[in-house]
Amino acid sequence: MRYLLGVPGLLAMLALAGCMKVSDMAEGTRYHLRDAGILDHSETRRSSSWRLQPDSFIYIAQGHFVPPGDVYPRPNVVAEEAFNGFVEYFPMVRRARDPMGLEEAMGQASEAGAHYLLYLRFAAADDRIGSFDELNDQRALDRLGVDSGVVQLMLVETGTRYLVDTARIRSRGGVLGIYDARPEQLLRPPLQDYARRLLGLSR
Repeated sequence: MRYLLGVPGLLAMLALAGCMKVSDMAEGTRYHLRDAGILDHSETRRSSSWRLQPDSFIYIAQGHFVPPGDVYPRPNVVAEEAFNGFVEYFPMVRRARDPMGLEEAMGQASEAGAHYLLYLRFAAADDRIGSFDELNDQRALDRLGVDSGVVQLMLVETGTRYLVDTARIRSRGGVLGIYDARPEQLLRPPLQDYARRLLGLSR
C-alpha cells in the first residue's frame, strides 16, 4: 500500500521538476543554503531604485573610517573590492589609490570627469575564530563562528552633488567557508550584486 501511495507522489515531483529550469533549481538551492547559513549570505538595503546607464563613468573611493574592534582590514580594501565588482558591468570605472575624505573624493571624481562618485566605508566587521591557529592564539571558544561585516555607501552625482542612492550591505559568512576566512573576503559578491542592481539586472 505504501508503495502504491508513493508512486503518485514520485510522479508529481518528477512532473514539477520537469517544469523548472536547471538554473532556477540551482538558484533556489543556493538561496536555501545561504538562508540556512551553509553558504555566504548578504543583504542589501537601498534608499532608492535609481538606475544608471551602462556607459556611466563611476569613480570609487573609500573613507578613512576603520571598523571598531580588533579587525584591521587593508586600508583601501572596500574600494578595491567594489572596483573588482563594478568593472565587469561598467567599463568606465576608476578607483582612488588610498582612502580619503568625501570632499577630496568629490574633487578627484570631478577632475577625472566621472559622472558619479561611489563613496564607501567599512562600517563594521567581526572576524571570528575560523582556524586551529586562531583558536590557539586567542583561546576563546565564544569567538568561534562565521565572520560578518557591514558596508555603507553613497552614490553621488558629481555635477550636481545630488545624492542618488545610499545603501547598507550586511554580509555573513557560511559554515562551508569558515576556515581561515576574513570579513573582507565577503565584500565582492554583494558589491557585484549592487552593480547589477544599478543596471536593473537580476541576480
